[in-house]
Amino acid sequence: MAYDLETDPIAAGYVAMLASPGGNVTGVFLDFPELSGKWLELLKEAVPRLTRVAVLWDPATGPAQMKAAEVAARSLRLRLQPLEARSPDDFDGAFRAAARDRAQGMLVLGSPVFNSARKPIADLAAKYRLPAIMPFPDFAADGGLIAYGPDITSLYRQVGTIAVKVLKGTKPGDLPVERPTRFQFTLNLKTAKALGLKLPPSILVRADQVIQ
Repeated sequence: MAYDLETDPIAAGYVAMLASPGGNVTGVFLDFPELSGKWLELLKEAVPRLTRVAVLWDPATGPAQMKAAEVAARSLRLRLQPLEARSPDDFDGAFRAAARDRAQGMLVLGSPVFNSARKPIADLAAKYRLPAIMPFPDFAADGGLIAYGPDITSLYRQVGTIAVKVLKGTKPGDLPVERPTRFQFTLNLKTAKALGLKLPPSILVRADQVIQ
């Protein structure tokens, strides 16, 4: 049993289906590709004239997130600039490339590498004056503009509930693979002000947390 935020358990061959995994694996995962459109919508709402978006992605997580972002971008009439980053050593070069291409915002896709480097990414976004959105809730607290992703405390509770069932004798394969049930939406107004952005009321009222 595990929780995995990036991997599609069906595509990876871990389970037969989410409702009835079979085998000895179950857990919690977040379908990040399904959220790509939401991230781009929020970024466009925060930056109304947005047309060009740099996308920081880690090839080690597979192509699903990037492909989903490309599909969502077409419906939102956004042009994407994919930028690969496998380690923190690649970050500065990616941001410089975004600046050269005159990106007006950045979407940071899900990756364990990016989650552990939220502050450096937020600092680079500030340096290159790029409004950025990231799936991990603490990104806004670290200085990023927007964070929208699973509520980590709730996620741990879900995993704990599944673990208790397994310890009481339920076979993992008989327990549905779950998705997170609660999400956290955080905005950083200090960062918005530094970027010269005035966030519209429509986005402010929906935020779970606004950092002043």
